[in-house]
Amino acid sequence: MRKTGPESTDTVWSALKPARTKRLASLVLRVFAALAIVLSAAFAEAADKIRIGFPELAVQFLPLPLGEKRGFFKEEGLQAEFIRMTPPVALAALTAGEIDYYTAIGPGVAATIRGVAVKAVAGFTTGAPFVLLARPEFKTVSDLKGKAIAINTYGSPLEVGGRLIVKHFGIDPDKEIKFLATGLFESRLASVQQGLTAAAMGSTPFEFFGAKMGLLVIARALDLFNYPASGLVATTKKIKERPDEIKRVIKAGVKANRYIHRNRDGAVSFLMEWLKLDKETAASSYESVVKAYHEDGSVPEDGLRLIIEEAKRLGKVEREVPLGEVIDLSVLRDAQRELGIKGK
Repeated sequence: MRKTGPESTDTVWSALKPARTKRLASLVLRVFAALAIVLSAAFAEAADKIRIGFPELAVQFLPLPLGEKRGFFKEEGLQAEFIRMTPPVALAALTAGEIDYYTAIGPGVAATIRGVAVKAVAGFTTGAPFVLLARPEFKTVSDLKGKAIAINTYGSPLEVGGRLIVKHFGIDPDKEIKFLATGLFESRLASVQQGLTAAAMGSTPFEFFGAKMGLLVIARALDLFNYPASGLVATTKKIKERPDEIKRVIKAGVKANRYIHRNRDGAVSFLMEWLKLDKETAASSYESVVKAYHEDGSVPEDGLRLIIEEAKRLGKVEREVPLGEVIDLSVLRDAQRELGIKGK
């Protein structure tokens, strides 16, 4: 005879309990997964979307794209889109409100001096990873006197870097060197290899591609002078109306620079992905430029003065240009305080 009563009920319940618990756990997991999707979508909708222009795929412009990839913009309630743009196009887009920021300080300074309502608000590198490569018969920069150096375009940061390098070694860049615009880095390397120029300017990892052709590095800008090529440029309207947004972008950039110094493998991995490099080239590039990324967002005054002087030369401007005309660090100071950084 089948038993009835409490004992039989407990037996049945015990048999069903594992299955019931499993179904309940599955339901809870599905609820949490759905909730995570909803919250993620809500955050994406809530995040302030911004557009940032950058001039080229080069290591000096690494911090902000890395900051988006590693979630530092997300921490600041921002979602950044990065657009590759030449300086003239970028400055026009910036003043028209089509992009929110530009990452090349030099063109920004030049535009400010011409009367465009933009200013630099932060810096993410103290120097530029410009390298001067030459054929093996040219051992020093002094050997290039009277020769031609390949650059990308006239008036570009690469030409400015080349002029500053040869000037550092006592060569007059106007009278004793010819700069020849040959375009992309492949064309610059080819011009040296074919004997059309004696040397070529490029940004890291330019030297590693040149080494495969037997070309040698005879000067690195990072070893010679400060030149804050990478930073943040915004319109004066943005500085006045959206200082909090600017502060959050600066904080994301500073966090990215901290990451670069403290997570070598992660930075190398991102270099491989962003610049389409093999691991060996990415690692070598990292080692050659890591010292340029600083962790306070400042802009070295001596480097900024070099940028101003070159912008004045290109624009044929003879008047004095005070630092305050081209840079506004008021928002940076607030960002530094929130990050626990003592400003310089």
